[in-house]
Formats: sequence, C-alpha cells, structure tokens
Amino acid sequence: MRYFNTVLNQLLGMIDREKFEFRARQGGANRYTKHYTAWNQFIVNLYAQACQKKSLRDIEMGFKLHQGCWYHLGLVNVTRSTISYANQKRDSRFYEQTFYELLEKCRSHTPKHKFKFKNPLYALDATVIDLCLSVFPWAKFRKAKGALKIHSLLDYRGNLPSFLVVTDALQHEITVAKEVSWPLCSDSILVMDKAYLDFQWLYGLHLQKVSFVLRAKANLDCQVLGQHTPSTNKAVLSDQIVRLAGPYSSQKYPEILRLVTFYDEQEKRIFRFLTNNLTLSPVTIAAIYKARWDIELFFKWIKQHLKIKTFLGTSRNAVLTQIWTAMTYYLLLAYIKYQTRYGYSLLHFTRVIRESLFTRKDIIDLLNLSLYKLKKLPDTDSQLFLFG
Repeated sequence: MRYFNTVLNQLLGMIDREKFEFRARQGGANRYTKHYTAWNQFIVNLYAQACQKKSLRDIEMGFKLHQGCWYHLGLVNVTRSTISYANQKRDSRFYEQTFYELLEKCRSHTPKHKFKFKNPLYALDATVIDLCLSVFPWAKFRKAKGALKIHSLLDYRGNLPSFLVVTDALQHEITVAKEVSWPLCSDSILVMDKAYLDFQWLYGLHLQKVSFVLRAKANLDCQVLGQHTPSTNKAVLSDQIVRLAGPYSSQKYPEILRLVTFYDEQEKRIFRFLTNNLTLSPVTIAAIYKARWDIELFFKWIKQHLKIKTFLGTSRNAVLTQIWTAMTYYLLLAYIKYQTRYGYSLLHFTRVIRESLFTRKDIIDLLNLSLYKLKKLPDTDSQLFLFG
C-alpha cells in the first residue's frame, strides 16, 4: 500500500524549499523570529487562500481542528496575532520572488497557444481591485473610494501571468507600461487595448522587434501609402499600409504601420486594428485581438475564485503579501493541471483541493476520481515525491 502526506503538504512540496530557505537567510526574512518563519507564514497564507478563509480567527480555528497535521507542516503554533504581525512586517517582495521562481517551473509544462504561428503571444492589461478607503487609507483612488491596480502580462501558453505589477489605482496603464521592463523576446506578439496607444512607447517595442496589435482610435491621423496583400475574406474591409501624419505622432513613430479594417459578424461591428506586423494575414490579426478577451477572463477568474478582493490585513504590505500568495496558488493549480493533463476546469480543481486539503490522499487520485469515489478512498500517510 502506498502512503501519502496531506494534500496541503503535497502542494507545498512543489515549492523549492531549499531555495526558499536560502532566500530567507540571505534577505533576513527570519530575522528576530523564533517560531513563525517565512515558510510558516507561507503555509498559513496558502491554506487561507485555498480554503477561502474570511478572517484571522477562521484561520486560527481551522488549524486548531487539524493539529495532528502540524508535525508534517513544521508548525509550532498558529495565532491570529502572530499571523497579523507577520503579514504586516515581513516584506511582501519575498513572496513576490516565490511567485516568479514557481513561474519558471510552470513554463516547462504549459501547452502552446491555439494559433498556427510559433511566435510567443502575450496580452497586456490591468484590472482594479476595490478597497474601502476608511480601512485602507493608503490606497486612495477617488474622494470616497480606495483601490489597487494589478497590471498583468498574460502568456497565452497556458494563460499564465508571466509578469505582474501592483500599483495604486491612480496609475494609468500606459504610465506603468512605460516604466516597467516587460520580459518580451524579440519575436513576441503583444495584444493590447486602446489604453496603451502611445506611439513613442510603441516605437520602442518596434525597435525591440516586438510586434503589437491594438485598436486604432477613430481620429487616427494617418496617410495611406498603399494596400497590403489583398484578402479574399469578405470580413476584411481593407488592409492598408499607413504612415502617421500628425506633427507629434509622426516624430514619435516615424516608421510605416498597418491598418486593418475588419467586420465582425458575431458582434455586428467594424473594428480597426493597428499593427507593425506585415507578415500575418488580416484575419489572423483580427483573431489575435479577439483573443485579448482571455486576459479579461483571467482577471474575472482570479477576482471570483481567489481571495484578492477581501483582505486579512489592512496594511499595504499585508495586502500585497496576500495577492502574491494568491497568484502563487494559481500557479500551483495550473502546474498540476498541465502536468497531469487534468480534464476538468481549474475551478473544479480548486473545489476539490479546498474540500480535501488536510486529507491524506494522493493528488493524482483526487484528479482522476469522481467526487463520489473520492469519499471512499482510505486516508494514508507519508510524503509525496511525484512533483519534484
């Protein structure tokens, strides 16, 4: 008979513990700490995320009901005052680094995007996380409203957030885009909405040999130089080579651009796309922009199914710690899903994990069996080595 540790411990086994502890020693994350180390804090916050705990008292009670599992988790004591203090004081950037370390591990298992071309495809966008201004006074957005903004670069290989930036909600998308060095290779294709229409920044992408696709504004001032390769598709109304004609825009982007006018039969609307890619067909250009909806679905999913809208702490550091832990949990789920080729949705998987976090069952069994059969599985005990 095989024996397994708890599902929570199996999830934690996918994090490189040795590298985690090395960073903790180098960065002083465990300085002045006797028992509640950075690793303990990560365990508690991951548990709160997976179980959708609503308060520190809920977390404390949940762990007290499973004290028999503390030995395997390495916990000594869990109190709400200790959790609150650590989330407030221990630098959230430590858990940001944990997110990016796991991201590198996930990339080796993600599937390819659905398009025929081999270029890496990314979407860039941002979403607002509303906060109560009276509780989070440091997150002032409007007169009586607080908020944060999450800027994400979504990789279409597995729909993973390959880069995240959390800012005040007052920061405009293009302002952040110009300040951040996005991890884009020279043959990448980047799709965005009109908020990122800044010709100086777009020309910088062009010089990096990064292709971009975004909606053109209705008042775009440009000179038509000629037609691109004709298309037999009736949805393609025009495919033109243009040059910016405005006195400032022409200086910021002196090269030629491509303007594709496309009729979407499903939406019953006409769209105009601006791109520097001169090789892909106009239908593919339109399909790339339509795929931008995936990042909207990603934002919708994490808001609905991760705990990033209500927070267990009120300080900025506590909020950021919770956000980075939530995104790390998302990567853990995606990693297992792609490695095991799990057939059900990620939402279904989160529900399975939530209901079996402290059970001693193999994650593979959880993935392959129905909920009815899962109840009949015997509890076992040991360490899982499958996900090294």
